[in-house]
Amino acid sequence: MVSVSNISYFIGGRPLYQNASMFIKPDDKIGLIGLNGRGKSTLLKIINGDLRVDEGSISKAKDCTIGFLNQDLLSYQSEDAILTVAMEAFKEAVDTQRQIEKILHKLETEYSDSLVEKLTSLQERFEALDGYTMQSKAEEVLEGIGFNTADLHRPLKEFSGGWRMRVMLAQLLLSKPSLLMLDEPTNHLDLPSIEWVENYLRNYEGAVIIVSHDRSFIDNVVNKTVDVTQQQLVTYEGNYQFYLKEKELREEIQQGAFENQQAKIRQTERFIERFKAKATKARQVQSRVKALDRMDMIEEVVDDTAAVNFKFTFSQPSGRHVVTIENVSKAYGSNLILNDSSAVIERGDKIALIGANGKGKSTLLRILAATEPVDGKRTIGFNVIYGFYAQHQLEALHVESEILDELKGAGSKKTEQELRNVLGCFLFSEDDVFKKIKVLSGGEKSRVALAKTLISEANFLLLDEPTNHLDFISENILIQALQQYKGTFVTVSHNRHFVSQVANKIWYIEDKQIKEYPGTYEEYEYWKKKTEAELKGTPAPAKKIEPKPKQTQTLPSNEDAKKLKSLNADLKKVEEEIARLENEKAKAEAQLALPEVYSDFEKLRVAQQLFDKVNESLLSANKKWEKLATDIETLESN
Repeated sequence: MVSVSNISYFIGGRPLYQNASMFIKPDDKIGLIGLNGRGKSTLLKIINGDLRVDEGSISKAKDCTIGFLNQDLLSYQSEDAILTVAMEAFKEAVDTQRQIEKILHKLETEYSDSLVEKLTSLQERFEALDGYTMQSKAEEVLEGIGFNTADLHRPLKEFSGGWRMRVMLAQLLLSKPSLLMLDEPTNHLDLPSIEWVENYLRNYEGAVIIVSHDRSFIDNVVNKTVDVTQQQLVTYEGNYQFYLKEKELREEIQQGAFENQQAKIRQTERFIERFKAKATKARQVQSRVKALDRMDMIEEVVDDTAAVNFKFTFSQPSGRHVVTIENVSKAYGSNLILNDSSAVIERGDKIALIGANGKGKSTLLRILAATEPVDGKRTIGFNVIYGFYAQHQLEALHVESEILDELKGAGSKKTEQELRNVLGCFLFSEDDVFKKIKVLSGGEKSRVALAKTLISEANFLLLDEPTNHLDFISENILIQALQQYKGTFVTVSHNRHFVSQVANKIWYIEDKQIKEYPGTYEEYEYWKKKTEAELKGTPAPAKKIEPKPKQTQTLPSNEDAKKLKSLNADLKKVEEEIARLENEKAKAEAQLALPEVYSDFEKLRVAQQLFDKVNESLLSANKKWEKLATDIETLESN
């Protein structure tokens, strides 16, 4: 359906892609992954025709239609109701409906057979286009991604950028292009909406390409993963979990091949160096020189992963009870968020606050931070030191400061190298740390604010959507940091993988009350599905049992591999013997040059015999090395 063939694309002389290729089939569900800055969004724009490649080509089937959801749509505004905007997906049906309405209005004052015939024809066309169901389809999709029925007739301009993006997503889903390209579709969705979109995309009849940092979303939707790495597009025939296993296997094979090739190169170079001056070996030396020139070099594996090499610490632990709220109520006008609700956070709690948007998660976070007035009692525990990360924390950054200086001012007492290590984990390396805050993008500012929060002396962290703008590598760093963090934290997140890795308790707001599940996210999900099944009277879901990792079996080596290993071991021993004999030969030559030796016939005879013996042994060792090297080369070429 779409062929990306040997494309190259440069930005300011820097290659983003070089001779990269991929193919999109009609039923592909592709997850496009890679580190930030590798060109994932750029590739979508290239396929969409917004950007032109420097080399290569993009070919599409004649009947291929493309729907592209990107972050630029955040700025789209309209006076129309969101239902009307979503229904623009059915353009022909909507145009036909307008024509029908005009004719019906005209027939009220001007009846004619020609108008009736035209009306009949349009109504038949409208029915063929499923026009009578388009509104119900639009309502179903809009409500599926989180809109209330009462909101459907509100103008688009009344909604925030994130909600406007949901409307544009609904419009794209309804238009059903043959290729649907989604750039970070989950950024503005809550958990129920993410799950709805997952189900929709799994059953989508066209092809889908998704750029997302939500690995659970990728895992649940895609059947193919394309890794943007080293200016190439590497395809894996499976979801993200399959990609991780397959990539590890491929890299193991590649690294082994690289090391074998390097060993062969060193061996060949030793042969050339040893025999380049020997006339009888000239042909073999030239043959090996040409072989080196023709050799297709295997790249060493570049490790994109990163690990936390520092610890997030604090000097003063908090008391047992960090925050206690008793009979707390909170409302904004007539909108009641909490009603006479109570909860306790104890030292060491790792709480994930989850649920649909609009339930009051961010409000509860501010209540816990004591920045939101409430009715009821709120008690902050002994020695509690706060660290708060939210999108509005970006405003607290000093725009004229350099990134490194901004972290130095956080009062962590970490060395400059430690701070550089922290920034490196959040994708700021080398001279990047000297950039001023004012020149950073929104995503980059978010990463600086998050790093600043994590290195503070806080023993109680409040984190509002901390994984937004983080790629898989940075998200993994954050997970590792929070797993080793000895304090207490509450995080609001829609990222299921993140929540499953860091939380030991789940909070959610239901019926204006704070509810707690005392366990991990997987346990909570199983309990929730089981409870829902019991209420519906359907069979309970089977509990997911993670398979134990299989022990890696070492397959017996074949005869050639055994022989090759033995030959290489013998070659190493001979090389050591040659080095020893060359050293003895040099000593024997020095002995022959001594005046007291060459002036005394008997001493000269003994010294000459020693030299001849060593030289003969050296020639024999060199012949043995040559034979072993030839045998190894022959065996490797078979």
